[in-house]
Amino acid sequence: MEIRDLKSLVRYDPEKMAKIPIFHSERMFYDLYALLPGQAQKVHAHESSDKVYYALEGEVVVRVGEEEALLAPGMAVLAPAGAPHGVRNESASPALLLVVMAPKPRFSRGFQGPLLN
Repeated sequence: MEIRDLKSLVRYDPEKMAKIPIFHSERMFYDLYALLPGQAQKVHAHESSDKVYYALEGEVVVRVGEEEALLAPGMAVLAPAGAPHGVRNESASPALLLVVMAPKPRFSRGFQGPLLN
């Protein structure tokens, strides 16, 4: 059994949004995204993967397709496969998101853990 203490994994990077891997398999990934004020994830799409952003702390502006909305703690949004999506922290406080994507893309730029084939 794999158990992770998410609070102990949280770290912020002053240079860019931190992607913190929690669980990864061939079928999904489960990460924390830590954004300081002014940081963003550029808008991108995954042709065959759905992604869910869940706000744990702070607030972010989330874009899915052509729509944008404020995501506050306790709120989640689905970015379906093929839809352009991304998040940005326009607030004065850090933001922490739980991010799940399935199926996990086979090749992921900036991936910090082993790819399981």
